[in-house]
Amino acid sequence: MPAPTTERSPLNQPAAADALLRFLNTHASGPRQLPERFTDARAMHAWLLEHGLDAGITFVTEADAAGARELRDALITVLLAHAGDKNTTPEALARAEEHLRGIATRYPLASVVTATGAGLVSTQTGVPGLFGTVLASVTELAHAGLWDRLRACRHEPCHFCFFDRTRNSSAGYCGPRCASRASMRAYRQRRKEQATGTAG
Repeated sequence: MPAPTTERSPLNQPAAADALLRFLNTHASGPRQLPERFTDARAMHAWLLEHGLDAGITFVTEADAAGARELRDALITVLLAHAGDKNTTPEALARAEEHLRGIATRYPLASVVTATGAGLVSTQTGVPGLFGTVLASVTELAHAGLWDRLRACRHEPCHFCFFDRTRNSSAGYCGPRCASRASMRAYRQRRKEQATGTAG
């Protein structure tokens, strides 16, 4: 049976995905081994300044940084499920979805209607406004039928988040390096299990 194609589609990565990926890829992982950006209030404020998201945010608390980590990690759990990660259990996914429902009630969105269309915006300012904007981006992608194309690399411990542009929406890894490492790890695990079975 031929291997599934990983050829890229002409689908462009939408702006909502760009904004969301900037927020998601703040965790300590990824192909370039980037550091955790939300370790504390100071680190999170530096990240906001770096990305020009500090408008109206003059003070970041430790609770804000913790909330950012929790929101991000819940979303990454969902993105791992999008990628078909076998280590993401139904229980972990249910906990993440429950957390996101709680977040949505704390950071409500409002519909803005214009002559050219409609969209969702946060009703709050500061860090709560940032969290609401993250949820608005998720909702925009979902309404466009693109939410499941946002994925987290299945390779442990990478989990780098990306937008899947393959024609058949089949990507599970952020790139060839992680795919190769995951394949090698699976091969070694099979060899180990075979050796254990033979010894037994």
